[in-house]
Amino acid sequence: MKKIHYYILGALCAVFGVSSCSDFLEIEPLNEIIFEKFWNEKADVDAVIAGCYSGLQEEAVIKRMMVWGEFRSDNIGAGSNVSNDGNLEKILMENIDAKNSYTKWKDFYTVINRCNTVIKYAPGVAAEDPAYTESELQANIAEMVAIRSLCYFYLIRAFRDVPYSTVAYIDEDQPMDLPATKFDDVLDSLITSLEGVKDYAVKRYPVTKPLYQTGRITQDAIHSLLCELYLWKKDYRSCIRYADLVIESKKKIAEENRQQRNSSILTNSDGDSRFNGFPLVSNTTTSNYFGDAYTVLFGADRSNTDEKNQEIIFQLIFDDEPRVNSMIQNGAVNSFYGNANATVGLVAPSDYIFSDIEKTSDRSVFDDRNKKLDSRMYFNCDVDDQSINKFTTRTIDISTTNSTPTISYGSLYTQDQNGSNWIIYRLTDIMLLKAEALTQLLREGDDQETLDYNKSYLNQAFTLVNAVNKRALCQSNLTDTLVAAQYNTKERMETLVLRERQRELMFEGKRWFDLVRLSQRKGNTTTLVAAALQKAKIGASLISNHLTKMDAIYWPYNDAEMKVNSHLVQNPAFGSGEDTSYQKTTK
Repeated sequence: MKKIHYYILGALCAVFGVSSCSDFLEIEPLNEIIFEKFWNEKADVDAVIAGCYSGLQEEAVIKRMMVWGEFRSDNIGAGSNVSNDGNLEKILMENIDAKNSYTKWKDFYTVINRCNTVIKYAPGVAAEDPAYTESELQANIAEMVAIRSLCYFYLIRAFRDVPYSTVAYIDEDQPMDLPATKFDDVLDSLITSLEGVKDYAVKRYPVTKPLYQTGRITQDAIHSLLCELYLWKKDYRSCIRYADLVIESKKKIAEENRQQRNSSILTNSDGDSRFNGFPLVSNTTTSNYFGDAYTVLFGADRSNTDEKNQEIIFQLIFDDEPRVNSMIQNGAVNSFYGNANATVGLVAPSDYIFSDIEKTSDRSVFDDRNKKLDSRMYFNCDVDDQSINKFTTRTIDISTTNSTPTISYGSLYTQDQNGSNWIIYRLTDIMLLKAEALTQLLREGDDQETLDYNKSYLNQAFTLVNAVNKRALCQSNLTDTLVAAQYNTKERMETLVLRERQRELMFEGKRWFDLVRLSQRKGNTTTLVAAALQKAKIGASLISNHLTKMDAIYWPYNDAEMKVNSHLVQNPAFGSGEDTSYQKTTK
């Protein structure tokens, strides 16, 4: 008899607060399942869906989300004992080859295959099990298409061209050595598949299951993914359209929270005046005390799900006390970013980031006008230990009763017990993606017709960036620190948006991908190279010579994959010689 091999991490139900054995993720671990005894009832579908989500939580997957999306950027430098991980050390030195273990992608393809399997077999279950309704089936397929698309999106941003398949591989006799599909073709396919299922996704989960709203794929999550996919496709109006859908949905959730629970969330009038009408989590604790935004979004305030749900869109949820509740921990953050036993992890903020924070003028990242009032300097970094705070520290409090802010850091997660959630999408990310799309609609020129055309787009982009920037300020009565008149050209606004994304999303696995997207759009790596040159201990000649090749901003295929898949053609920037994909950037 045919066997299906699913390696599913079960027993995650406590994270989501479920009690029924038939509820989401309360699934016993499954090993070698006999095909004839499976795919007969809704519970079988739930089991494999659980495996898709738990597959994303695997340490190897989140580590690659971090490494591929962030670690080659100007944000990241070497931490304590990085020499214990020779592959990581080489990446930080931009000394990458096909033998580096972080170029392995099998864990992403494992999740992809689980998704494909659900899409293939769930319709048959719906035909047999009357308890499995058509609407539930369509919502599950939408979830699976979204998770599969998210995995492929990580892969193409990292490797550019990758093997692409929507076929479920359940038989070892099936051919699996596929040639790589071109970046643009995969991108188009992801968009098409998501457009086909987006309307079937769950819009809102019941209030009795608040963690589902951010811990499972919703319509907002699919719209967010489409927003970013269209930005990479350079279809800026579609990017803006999906960003607007997400923003309006989050505004509606925030308004319902205010009306139904009489919560402490800001009133409409306060929100309009402080955050330009966007439903962002307040950063104010009390007068002259700040840091609430960190605690709600990244820290230990898991009870305040109202505010989390109005800003976070999709995240991988971990139990806050994994050891106590016998749950898996966020091992990637524990290892890379640090813990109570090793405050500085294998990586740390780069010397460039710390020198920027310590300056009193001429800052590049944290604007001079904010002086020391931008709370993200403290959310992202521990200025004393020179370590990464985000995702490692439970609470951060900032007092501005004196001229120089006083920072109080709460406890770090203990070693091997990190319970922080890993955020994939949150509202400020989408707002800034929309701002970036708006800048690309701007026209070049200084004639009156062009100036009139550009005015609306510049104002919209500035309003988005300014709202994100203002939320971060340690001020009871928020005032604009950015001046719109200083960002009155496409180049200046584009630079502002890119910098605001760096400040807001630092250490969230976004920065390198932002630089790659900019390089794709401009056809050169000038900005990416300038950023990479900021990192200490990397030879300028190595960066200048290597990263000026467009191929080099992607990763090589792992040597083991090349041996088993004869159809793969190695990225020429990593030693395989010339081929038709080789690109040199223009200056």
